[in-house]
Amino acid sequence: MSITLNRVCIIVALVGGATMSSLCQTDVRSERLELIHDKPFVMVMVNGKGPFRFVIDTGTSGGAFVTPELTGKLGLSAVGQARLSDPSKQSVQSVPIVMIQSLEVAGFEFKDIKARVHALGKGEGSYQGLLGFSLFRDYLLTLDFPNRELTLATGSLLRDGEHSVLSFRMPDGIPIVNLRIGGVPIDAQIDSGGDGLLLPDRLAARLKFASDPAEFGNGESLSTRFQIRAARLAPNVEVGDYFFKRPFVEIGGAFPLANFGSSPLQAFAVTFDQKNRLVRFKASQKVLSLSAPPTPIQLLNGPSELPRDPSLVPVD
Repeated sequence: MSITLNRVCIIVALVGGATMSSLCQTDVRSERLELIHDKPFVMVMVNGKGPFRFVIDTGTSGGAFVTPELTGKLGLSAVGQARLSDPSKQSVQSVPIVMIQSLEVAGFEFKDIKARVHALGKGEGSYQGLLGFSLFRDYLLTLDFPNRELTLATGSLLRDGEHSVLSFRMPDGIPIVNLRIGGVPIDAQIDSGGDGLLLPDRLAARLKFASDPAEFGNGESLSTRFQIRAARLAPNVEVGDYFFKRPFVEIGGAFPLANFGSSPLQAFAVTFDQKNRLVRFKASQKVLSLSAPPTPIQLLNGPSELPRDPSLVPVD
């Protein structure tokens, strides 16, 4: 059941009256999040039918994906083709595009959505679709993991000196923020559809670990399978004023950037403001822990450090 509020403004002040952060929202609507293996799922109406279970994946740049089964059930007709890849550039797939006239999430209706048809992972049980980051470009999107709640609203975030509100860039439609490992800045994509904190091999080679990395399992992206190792870091990982103390991390060579997945996001209510390229992290404590994720790494899509080829990136 969705909940609607008219207007919410939050201002948090430091001692002495200086503003730490602020958030002003209008037309606030909330919906229950279902967390399965740490990943966020929400019920969605498609063309007035449903509800259907969709995963919310900030690590996917397209507006929406639907399974072949849902496509057949709703009689969605193909209107084109899309070529999909991931940052590894190891594989490219061609998939159908279907038009969804109406897609309703938390009481908000999104119209005329071009959705890609693709089989989705089975590790989280039965679900029929995926909501990508760009779908929410006109709204404040809050994924409140501790309280299991999704909120959509109009409004904006204000900068607070990188304490809890961080700038992000999105060269391929996916949010990339600056984290710090032992005080050293790194780029990481915020990926609610991913799993743990995944580091590329070339970054891991420069870091100190509490123990030698060991084989952990196999990872999977939209079009690539890869092996991963894992270990606990010796230094901390900082997210604004928050930090993970000697976190468990995965190491994989398929992708050029770090990936901040759903397991480290469990501590936060995270709010994205795409118009102003800001993201707010809010947790109940400053010092956090991170253990192994509950499932093998899965990245459905991601940004690349290579020159962008528009034919390989889904766009609406």
